[in-house]
Amino acid sequence: MGATSHQAGAAGRALTADRPSSVRNVVLVGHSGSGKTTLVEALALTAGAVNRAGRVEDGATVSDYDEIEHRRQRSVQLSLVPVEWGGIKINILDTPGYADFVGELRAGLRAADAALFVVSASDGIDGATRMVWDECEAVGMPRAIVVTHLEAARADYAQMADVCGEIFGADDPDAVIPLYLPLHGPAGPDGHAPVTGLLGLLSQRVYDYASGERTERDPDPAELALISGARSRLIEGIIAESEDESLMDRYLGGEDIDVKTLVDDLERAVARGTFHPVLMAAPAAEGAKQGLGTAELLELITGGFPTPLERGPVTVTAPDGADRPAVTCDPDGPLVAEVVKTSSDPYVGRVSLVRVFSGTLRPEQTVHVSGHGLTDRGHEDHDVDERIGTLTSPFGKQQRALDRCIAGDLACVARLSRAETGDTLSAKEDPLLMEPWAMPDPLLPLAIEAHSKADEDKLSQGLARLVAEDPTMRLEQNPHTHQVVLWCLGEAHQDVALERLRTRYGVQVDAVPHKVSLRETFGAKAAGRGRHVKQSGGHGQFAICEIEVEPLPPGSGIEFVDKVVGGAVPRQFIPSVEKGVRTQAARGVSAGYPLVDVRITLLDGKAHSVDSSDAAFQTAGALALREAATEARIELLEPVAELAVIIPDEYVGPVMSDLAGRRGRVVGTEQAGAGRTRVRAEIPEIEIGRYAVELRSVSHGTGRFARAYARHEPMPPQVADKVREQAEKGT
Repeated sequence: MGATSHQAGAAGRALTADRPSSVRNVVLVGHSGSGKTTLVEALALTAGAVNRAGRVEDGATVSDYDEIEHRRQRSVQLSLVPVEWGGIKINILDTPGYADFVGELRAGLRAADAALFVVSASDGIDGATRMVWDECEAVGMPRAIVVTHLEAARADYAQMADVCGEIFGADDPDAVIPLYLPLHGPAGPDGHAPVTGLLGLLSQRVYDYASGERTERDPDPAELALISGARSRLIEGIIAESEDESLMDRYLGGEDIDVKTLVDDLERAVARGTFHPVLMAAPAAEGAKQGLGTAELLELITGGFPTPLERGPVTVTAPDGADRPAVTCDPDGPLVAEVVKTSSDPYVGRVSLVRVFSGTLRPEQTVHVSGHGLTDRGHEDHDVDERIGTLTSPFGKQQRALDRCIAGDLACVARLSRAETGDTLSAKEDPLLMEPWAMPDPLLPLAIEAHSKADEDKLSQGLARLVAEDPTMRLEQNPHTHQVVLWCLGEAHQDVALERLRTRYGVQVDAVPHKVSLRETFGAKAAGRGRHVKQSGGHGQFAICEIEVEPLPPGSGIEFVDKVVGGAVPRQFIPSVEKGVRTQAARGVSAGYPLVDVRITLLDGKAHSVDSSDAAFQTAGALALREAATEARIELLEPVAELAVIIPDEYVGPVMSDLAGRRGRVVGTEQAGAGRTRVRAEIPEIEIGRYAVELRSVSHGTGRFARAYARHEPMPPQVADKVREQAEKGT
């Protein structure tokens, strides 16, 4: 497959698609450091979208332009870079490779119609990238592979192409095959021979980049001999995917199949998601006009990746859940667009990146904004009509105005103050709702407090904006521990959240230890006497009550029983005693945690005709409960979680051993797909506060887990003693 030189410069102008067939939406997938952002810059340079090495302004790149990304030297958010090649608008969605920002990757997969997997020739393929490949395969998303870091001393393209075939082509090795072989220049002092050109297996042409510009020539006899075996394998792989059943017989019969026929069949197989070509790319050298392999990659994207028209119908409902007809990619159809990313700009406010699935979106249009299904993440269901502002195409920090965004295309929308990531935009007279895409559950807690009174006043609004932008973040106001908790995907996710609060919303917060909602209960029956008698002249206070406390089964709560006889405690003060003991129970009787699962029986007491009062008997009731606690063994109850951990089979042993070291009890294992096991366990929540980070280490980034509250159960005495010591130090 040979690229043709038909780039169209787009620097300085917005790209507007006039029909869905002239759009390609492709998401870049790969581990952190695989070279995705560098590849985006190289593609933008080759396509004429920028004039030098991907830079648009102030040294910023077309992809990593956020200040946080500059400081961290790492992509932390989804970014859109539109370029044009041969009259086709390509929306390149660059995603972070770090596991903490997998929500941005999920958004990119939702918005794209094909995926380009970026693998490093020097680093290999990590487990997380394999998992994403499997997910794409499950839904039939078209995929191709591009090998980067060819300049590394230990880079071996041929070896990496074989690895791609083994890993990505495990089920069908003939479906993952290179389209080009590398042409090497003279070896340097370190013995590494740089890749200076490509040998096209189908075209049998050489694409030479040694001069800094792409030139094309016929191969010499030695080069031609190099591609013979690889070319035959590629042709057989393409023919195996051909819809023309006679093609294989003709090929095996010795017929020389026309290259155009092979290219057409290749492109159809790629678009169907049944054939996954391997290519290579490298950034442009200083002063060069294009990077190695980038023209060929752009040619594959425009010729082989599917158009939005080839995406299946999108299921929609009315906001109330009523069935509605599925929508197709039709610019004249009903408006259905989805917010795939939300960000805040200090000058224009909230900016929403949207993918239009049906209809046409225009500036200053009034749309219906509908968000449902994320209430568990702290997002309220909402249905509102809003007038959008300008419609723009992003390019680095720049926003270039658009006059429309048709079905199949992506654009940024300003002034949607209520829109959140995952929301649906539709016509106000015909509101529709798309089901939100699956997002990973944030399982790493971050408890925070406002740094000052001024920060406290801004904290609520800042957190609300943060969570609206990122559906992989969950905000919790814990009623038991009275902490504000941000649940995140990992430590880097936490750090970025705190930095955004500080730099974007002007809120300084302090991270504090996360508290687990422990409880207390009586380990045995006990009695207590509460005496509150004060006489200091004038109106005094007098109340005496005697109680008995006994433990109840888990889940019983607090039960109050009145067994007073003879009016020892007047009827009007019985509720006062109950209120006093319940208030004290909520405050705890040992380490400051709520008391649960006990029966408190009021047996006797004394009153004074003048000095007894509601307040006095409340105080006496509380004193009685505290005295009873000194006579009995008070147990601390800790929450226990049901854990379901899914890992590759080779990590089952280390994971089970790690769980045992956390006081976990494995209750069973089962298969969870090919080569993966689900381990079910019960484990104290206090032991898994950082499990989201630690499982990633144990499983080399391939494990995931879900957790659910099971019950509270007694904490081992030695652990409980440590908790009490910490509570005493805290006071």
